[in-house]
Amino acid sequence: MKKNILLITVSLLILSLALAGCTTNTPANDESKSDKTVLRVGATPLPHSEILNIIKPKLEEEGITLEIIEFTDYVKPNLALDSKEIDANFFQHTPYMESFAREHNIKLASAAKIHVEPLGLYSKKIKSVDELKDGAVISIPNDPTNEGRALILLEAKGFIKLKEGAGLEATDKDIAENPKNLLFEPIDAAQLPRTLDDVDAAVINTNYALEAGLNPSKDALIIEGSESPYANILTIRPDDKENENIKKLVEALQSDDVKSFIEEQYKGAVVPAF
Repeated sequence: MKKNILLITVSLLILSLALAGCTTNTPANDESKSDKTVLRVGATPLPHSEILNIIKPKLEEEGITLEIIEFTDYVKPNLALDSKEIDANFFQHTPYMESFAREHNIKLASAAKIHVEPLGLYSKKIKSVDELKDGAVISIPNDPTNEGRALILLEAKGFIKLKEGAGLEATDKDIAENPKNLLFEPIDAAQLPRTLDDVDAAVINTNYALEAGLNPSKDALIIEGSESPYANILTIRPDDKENENIKKLVEALQSDDVKSFIEEQYKGAVVPAF
């Protein structure tokens, strides 16, 4: 009998200790979850990830941990945002966002303009646009808005003339006049720097030019002006426009610290848009 009582007492003691362990750990875990806000933002490496890294400490002070998810293309960041794998992305301008949303039947919204990355023409074979020969091959971005943007840049510099009303999504089929008989090769934007060995020149987005070690302010044969309407934006889902954490992210990205960093780090290759 005494043996049974002893066994029951030991069992109850073990059970009470186990229950005590559970009640001690659970509130701590719940508290850590409620106090910690994580924002997952998709971005291409340069200059977007660099800029986001600048604001990490400021957001930490606001109780927000910024997690940067790097992408190396222009498709996955928007699909990841739509599927709620990330909370925002930072890599594109408004015309591209709107074109992508229409094409993929998804809803995206701009939260804020951050900077302009002037599109430029680069070459390993010539040192001046005056050296472009008749029939020269130029690679350009193959996505609708950046292809049109590249052609508009070349039109502005007098190399081609587009059909009236061609608009921001012009293609090489919209070229009305081409006195030098230039040939255009639409290529995935991320691959454009790699084409420089094979073509006479390439129109390259600044982020990919920087990743390839090119200096837009020095190496570009022609470049968009700072007045370019293609400001890079922080993109979100429309339902998050009033989200307080997104507002804090915008405030940090449009701070004087970020403005100074852009001006000092990129020296005109990237221009603040706020």
